[in-house]
Amino acid sequence: MTTPPSNISARIARAAALGVAFLLISSCRGERGVRPGKFDGQSALNYAKTQVDFGPRIPGTPGAQKAGDWIIAQMKQRADTVIVQTWTHVTQDGKNLPMRNIIARFKPNATDHILYVTHWDTRPISDGSDNLGERQLPVPGANDGASGVGLFVALGDALKKNPPAQGVDLLFVDGEDYGAFDDKLADVLIGSAYFAQHPVDPNYKPIFGVLWDMIGDSDLAIKKEAISIDQAPEVVDRVWQTAKDLGHDDVFLPIEQGAITDDHVPLLRAGFRVIDVIDLDYPYHHRPTDTIDKISAKSLSIIGDVAEALLR
Repeated sequence: MTTPPSNISARIARAAALGVAFLLISSCRGERGVRPGKFDGQSALNYAKTQVDFGPRIPGTPGAQKAGDWIIAQMKQRADTVIVQTWTHVTQDGKNLPMRNIIARFKPNATDHILYVTHWDTRPISDGSDNLGERQLPVPGANDGASGVGLFVALGDALKKNPPAQGVDLLFVDGEDYGAFDDKLADVLIGSAYFAQHPVDPNYKPIFGVLWDMIGDSDLAIKKEAISIDQAPEVVDRVWQTAKDLGHDDVFLPIEQGAITDDHVPLLRAGFRVIDVIDLDYPYHHRPTDTIDKISAKSLSIIGDVAEALLR
């Protein structure tokens, strides 16, 4: 994902002025660490480490094959239904990339659904590095890829133990980080764009959605992303109010940040009201130092608290 310049401040102001009514999710407010039923961030971290241990999860590599197979097997043990979307993406330079989106569905026959999204691939080059010698190295993707996978597998544990009232779809998208985040956006956001055109059924319309990306940073600070505010302000309000109710307003900050090109963009274009929850202020972004020691169980526990509460 990237943050291209975008002149949308006027639209953000208009969206904020709407004061869209939203549903407050009831929960007990209390000190962090003492609330009963706290999300298991340590399990989420362990699952993230398993992904990192497979090596880089670049489409078409053995690491990606092993990691994708592992996700499918884990979610089949937890979800009611697992759908695997497979296709071949032809890159601008003519390469054929095997792609897999994985959708773990809980209560798939329910009337209402909530959509959660994360990407499970990793970037093939460390173009964020200041060291020229490192730029051709693959990114390990502990935060940028594995943290979201760890969160989703741990959410699967929680939802299997206590099923949700409505349908929940956990969408693991492939190919988010493969290509160039330039004006053409060539060969990026591949899996989310594919799902936007090939949803689980033709009439699929989740009541809201959240993209969880780079949410394991040990120094976690989540700001409100500009495109999300502009196009789905009521979902932003819902997420931030839930975090505040849980006592996590020191992490979910009432601060706006710039527009981020991420997997929520093609989903918003398809009419899905999906926002981006992301901590892009991560010094190891797109670098070979995005390793497992840079993310924490505490951060994943905080994110998991909010993610699970939104589903309840």
